[in-house]
Amino acid sequence: MNRRIARRRFLLALAGLTGGVIVAKGNSHQEMSASSPTNPATNQSNSPTAMPMRALGRTGVTIPVLGLGGAGKTPLSWDNHEAEAIAILEKAWALGIRYFDTAASYGPSEGYLGKFLPSRQSEASIATKTAKRDRDGAWRELERSLRRLNVETIDLWQLHHVSFPEEVDTILGANGAAQAIEEAQEQGLVRFSGITGHHEPDVIADALRRYPFDVTLIPVNAAEKHHPRSFTTRVLPVAQKQGVAAIAMKVPAYGRLLQPGVLEGMHEALGYTLSQPGVSGAIVAAETPEQLQANVETARQFQPLTNAQLEDIEARTASNWETYTFFRSWT
Repeated sequence: MNRRIARRRFLLALAGLTGGVIVAKGNSHQEMSASSPTNPATNQSNSPTAMPMRALGRTGVTIPVLGLGGAGKTPLSWDNHEAEAIAILEKAWALGIRYFDTAASYGPSEGYLGKFLPSRQSEASIATKTAKRDRDGAWRELERSLRRLNVETIDLWQLHHVSFPEEVDTILGANGAAQAIEEAQEQGLVRFSGITGHHEPDVIADALRRYPFDVTLIPVNAAEKHHPRSFTTRVLPVAQKQGVAAIAMKVPAYGRLLQPGVLEGMHEALGYTLSQPGVSGAIVAAETPEQLQANVETARQFQPLTNAQLEDIEARTASNWETYTFFRSWT
């Protein structure tokens, strides 16, 4: 039997064993999440209570400017916290969140989403990740992610925390993970491809030049621009030139930017990030439903910051930027 057909049957069999509802998006699905009508000229929703929408690079779809992150300080990535995780997911859905970001390595995160999202998949967008660099390893993680998420199709499959040049060479080489991406897309298991990183921007920029990824997930916050090798200055221009959507992470730097004397609140942290050219949206985790609601309200009220406001924020984060970009050492 052809290996691709065998894999397809294997995945469908696994999905059937879960007993969940499998909902596949058709080709007519033009948004990665449900939303109110948008004004194409401004990428702003016509509804004052809805989040602004933006184009996802060259993909032809739009996404809300805020999605829910499944890692970090959140029950979504903690073992034995299913009730709290589901409560956050329920709140997110009620507030209009439709973009959910997770990864194979985020503990129980995929499993929690798999208990909540399958029956809603026609309206939701699911982004997950693999840290494997080879074809077969990536395929194994994709199979596990599909089983955990209890879905047949993943909207965005990303190569996780790519940090070194040799990793890009492996990914794009013979039997690299890029081959798994292409095979999965051919089979309709994955819609869009992405690459993520928070260590070395030149590695991500090189990957974007060498392979037609649809999305890149990178740190963009009010202090990161001060780093001598900044993702804001080194990756965003390349992504724009290549038509690649940039999704921002590490927006409040795990809360460090929100400490007294730095930024006044999430409205400045998120406002700064979403005001950077080329940013399609941001993912932010939430520890509680109340924190999530506050983040959503901030996103709903977002208006691009002026140059004077951006410069003021940058001035307040300049003296201690190393503290707010501590994650750059992670590989």
